[in-house]
Amino acid sequence: MRVSPRRVRIVGRGRAGGSFAAALSAAGWSVDLVPGGGRPEDRRSVPSADVDLVLLAVPDGAVAEAASRVERSAAVVAHCSGSSTLEVLAPHRFVGSVHPLVSLRSPESGSERLRGAWFAVAGDPDRGQQVVTDVVESLEGRSVEVPDEHRARYHATAAVASNHLVALLGQVERLAADIDVPVAAYHALIAGTVANVESVGAAAALTGPVARGDWDTVRRHVAALPADERDTYLALARSAARLAGRSLPDDLDAPT
Repeated sequence: MRVSPRRVRIVGRGRAGGSFAAALSAAGWSVDLVPGGGRPEDRRSVPSADVDLVLLAVPDGAVAEAASRVERSAAVVAHCSGSSTLEVLAPHRFVGSVHPLVSLRSPESGSERLRGAWFAVAGDPDRGQQVVTDVVESLEGRSVEVPDEHRARYHATAAVASNHLVALLGQVERLAADIDVPVAAYHALIAGTVANVESVGAAAALTGPVARGDWDTVRRHVAALPADERDTYLALARSAARLAGRSLPDDLDAPT
């Protein structure tokens, strides 16, 4: 019977590091949370011989520098970056990556969201892959293997699914406020739409004027919107038309 590692040193006390620390501690791991090196006095060597895993919870651009400060040992050195490959962890022998497909707003809420979440994992075949998989299993999550050559597109897709969605909902908030309609009314619509997509897929869930080819309604929408909101609307209308197997009429597809 395989025994999972239970000792982790997490480098980085931000939202990701704090979320992993709380979640893994609750799952029975022995957790040591240390600074990530944002200040000069924190850029010191990181011991690793006394743990099974050193998890680098630092910004993407700081992963390589943080990895270089980890002492060489039999411990697995892993990062939780979505876009970084395993190459940034050189010259460590045992390496891995465990990126949660979760929006970590704070360590308190993030630790709860990590339980049962999806994680993109990768690792060396000797130890790294097994250790990051153990992390996911400890958090009762689900994992998908994403090789290095697909990391950038995987993370871009995550940005569309989360960050771009938040930006779109920001537009909903602005437009709703302009006409004094409670944004909660649109939140109910959003929830139902997401449920439909989960049930039947994006193409079958698409409704509205673009899906019907009702271009006169789309033109009224564009005319009614503030000028600085039109580009976003038309860009997404173009994407919706593609999903429906249609094309925007030339007068709508022209730059505004």
